[in-house]
Amino acid sequence: MTGTGGELGARAARSRALAVLRVRSRALAVALLPAAAEVILLTGAATGQFTGQGWDTARWVVGVLAALVLLAAAGIALVVARARPAASPTVPVSERSAPDLYRMVRELADRLDVPAPSAIALTPDCDSWLEDRTHPAHAPPVTRAHDEPVVPGARPERRPAVPAPVLVIGSPFLWWMRVAELRAVLAPVVAGTGPSAQPDIAAARRFVRGLDAAVAVADAPGRGPLTRGVYAALGRVARLLLRGCREHAALMERGVATAAAERAQAVDYGPRIAAQEQVGLAYAGWDRLLTKVALPAWRMGRWPSRLDVGVAAALTELSRRDRLADGFAARLGERPACDLLEEPGAVDEAVSLLTARLFHGGPAESGPSWAPVDWQAYPEEVVDRTWRAEAARLHRVLDSLGVSPSPDPAAPDPGGPTLARVLDHLTEPAADSAPTVPAPTTPPDDADSAADADPDPATERSALLAAGLSAALAREEREERGGSGKSAVPQGARAQGPDSALWEDGDLPLFPLQPPRTGRELLAAHITAMICCAAVDTAGAAPGLDWLDGPVLLLDGERAADLTPKVLTLIEEGDSGPLHAWLAESGIRPEKPVRLV
Repeated sequence: MTGTGGELGARAARSRALAVLRVRSRALAVALLPAAAEVILLTGAATGQFTGQGWDTARWVVGVLAALVLLAAAGIALVVARARPAASPTVPVSERSAPDLYRMVRELADRLDVPAPSAIALTPDCDSWLEDRTHPAHAPPVTRAHDEPVVPGARPERRPAVPAPVLVIGSPFLWWMRVAELRAVLAPVVAGTGPSAQPDIAAARRFVRGLDAAVAVADAPGRGPLTRGVYAALGRVARLLLRGCREHAALMERGVATAAAERAQAVDYGPRIAAQEQVGLAYAGWDRLLTKVALPAWRMGRWPSRLDVGVAAALTELSRRDRLADGFAARLGERPACDLLEEPGAVDEAVSLLTARLFHGGPAESGPSWAPVDWQAYPEEVVDRTWRAEAARLHRVLDSLGVSPSPDPAAPDPGGPTLARVLDHLTEPAADSAPTVPAPTTPPDDADSAADADPDPATERSALLAAGLSAALAREEREERGGSGKSAVPQGARAQGPDSALWEDGDLPLFPLQPPRTGRELLAAHITAMICCAAVDTAGAAPGLDWLDGPVLLLDGERAADLTPKVLTLIEEGDSGPLHAWLAESGIRPEKPVRLV
């Protein structure tokens, strides 16, 4: 281990690993204690030392207790050994599909004098780490190679296909970072394969992962009363052992990280400082892309198939707008790390689909109601369809409230869906002439959704309309979940698909991007969508995509002003004056009907 810090970290890690293993040894000693006592009692009886009725009773009691304890210990040990440890959802990258990437990682491992990672996988996150997948459940067995002789009648040799550790790389890094930057960022991670090969550290990690997996097995639902009691006891024992080795395991990993960082200082130390700045920038752009751009598409049943390309475009745009990031644009002429992949488009598509599953809970395969969309078609397929779907929902709720289709009999289409209908309904009338508005007709199972309307400032009509929208949206989402199905996907797409066998996908999304929107937020979004539809249909506007802000309205090729303050004035105060002034200035005709989905 190079450097004093690395040596101290390695010694500390091994010392803590031995402490974890001592917890395992103590647990084994406790399990064997009744059996040892029974051996002493039997030996005393054989030698004539422990004779009499009392000793005979003690031998029976201790013998039964020893048998029960050994049986329970064997069962717990079996569950700990066979339980599948948690594994990160990733997209595997084979060496055939990324030979340059594997070559770069192996050369980096040689420079660090550590074992090379056995495989590489991508994750939809801005982080990188090593992951042990030596458990049989993580590595399906493989048969003997084709060029090896096969002995007639002999069973094929079976061995783990993916030995530990696997190098997991954040996919945004490949598309935003340059090759030298990626190598510098991965150096401390790859250096961790050295401590991973240390037998005591590897054994301690297997023990901790096994206990963690046993706790998950014990907490699994759907068991009978008797089985549930047995697994509850198993869970208590596993948690007790985890508490005993938790601090030692944390300090062990800290020592491993210290040793790896010290070893990696000899490789690309200077470029790593600049590359770390790109890590923070990539995280900011990735989060902005998911929440502002990908989330609206996922809600429409579309998943952008080139998210990593999108994050590169978003960060490039950020570099253009932000003076602090202006210097980062100069590095874009260097070779991007995604060039290390043979088919970056296929890998990006697989990562994009996995991202949609993790952050939105979408299906695992494409289908009629879950189709990919490229960035060129995004404005029409996502932005325009989102606006028109929300405008249609807004008018359906207005119909349920008994609002007149058009208060202006001179309108071109008095029965059509117009923006004027929305504005006139929400404009607060004089107190002496305020009409009575009937309550929304929501089914009983939507009562909770309607009751959860936010208490933010709003007029009575706005609050009533927001409650109706919340109930309608909840009902649509419930129907969509109940009728969603999975369709077939081409075999070529399966080849680059995520290794979903390594993680449980029953509770999706694992990382929801945003909490449920409040009633006022829903109402503001629907009114804005109606305004955008009117602008497209009556003023020649167009839907657009901003890489940092998501869907935008383009008037004469320029991005329209932010409508949120004017819409909130209408919702909170019932004053449509600022919005009417902007519509007139932009040439938008609120009395003309718009096209809905």
